[in-house]
Amino acid sequence: MALVYPRKISLAQTPTPLQYLERASEKWGRGHRIWVKRDDLTGCTLSGNKVRKLEFIMAHAIDNGFDTILTCGGVQSNHCRATALAGAQLGLGVHLLLRGDAPEDIEGNLLLDHLAGAAVNCYPSAQFVSEIDALFSQWQEHYAAKGHKAMVVPTGGSDGIGAWGYIAACEELASDFSANNIDSAHVVVATGSGGTQTGLTLGAALHQLPATVWGINVCDNAEYFLNKVASDTADWQQRYPDAPAVDIQPRVLDGYVGQGYAMASPEIFELIAELSRLEGLVLDPVYTGKAFAGMLAEISGGRFEQCRDIVFVHTGGLFGVFPQRSGFNYTLAPTGTP
Repeated sequence: MALVYPRKISLAQTPTPLQYLERASEKWGRGHRIWVKRDDLTGCTLSGNKVRKLEFIMAHAIDNGFDTILTCGGVQSNHCRATALAGAQLGLGVHLLLRGDAPEDIEGNLLLDHLAGAAVNCYPSAQFVSEIDALFSQWQEHYAAKGHKAMVVPTGGSDGIGAWGYIAACEELASDFSANNIDSAHVVVATGSGGTQTGLTLGAALHQLPATVWGINVCDNAEYFLNKVASDTADWQQRYPDAPAVDIQPRVLDGYVGQGYAMASPEIFELIAELSRLEGLVLDPVYTGKAFAGMLAEISGGRFEQCRDIVFVHTGGLFGVFPQRSGFNYTLAPTGTP
């Protein structure tokens, strides 16, 4: 059965490059070739992996008469920032429900949320976790009373609609593999809400991509993400019953969360700085820094011995670097020091 995509709105600058990391491969690859799928280049402010999902989510919203998008995430959520900017670009209202106390300094992704004109409410973490469904309902009713129709988009845009973004990205990866003589590969991605991993896992199966997809969790644990990928896949199948049936096997590499979500160790900041100097490639301390460190640990431990090529999906997150700038203080050489 042919794969028929739902309508999307072009928001992302695609296809993104597949870049070979020559010096990183020499330093850490142990005979493997390390590649990076540059999905940090899907745009400037509207950048990162979330934009691919939003192409389908926003089309669904408009096609179903929604004029407002309600979504949620952390105070420095990349997804919320991308949603705010996409909404502004398309003339949709955006309301963000953020986990955590409002900071005194508005910076990073949160600054861009406000610049894009999104409505923002911050809730203490305990309230957010226990009441998010009720908060969504409350705000939907608020907008309905004003004559608006608000669509709820889950954390990270991670559901059956958003999954299409990385199902489609696997077509790009197939072309990338062909152009670079990659016969088979391990594909590694940070997983924080599970949607990108779901899309890649589904896409690899649907497009018969010769790749094994691994998520490296930056929060929760392996069991949570195995269940989340299964849940998002079931949602995708329920929403799109005419899509081909696929059998997937999600894989999660646990053990690299550290002290918790958005909490990076000095070693992560050092790795980000080292890779920046080595390849001119900047990771972030919340998602890609932890996932890249986990990938290197798994390479060192022999996880990927049966395959020469490893593709790291860079999901963006540059704006999350700035609110955590103090973590880099000891990694930076004094001005003028060669």
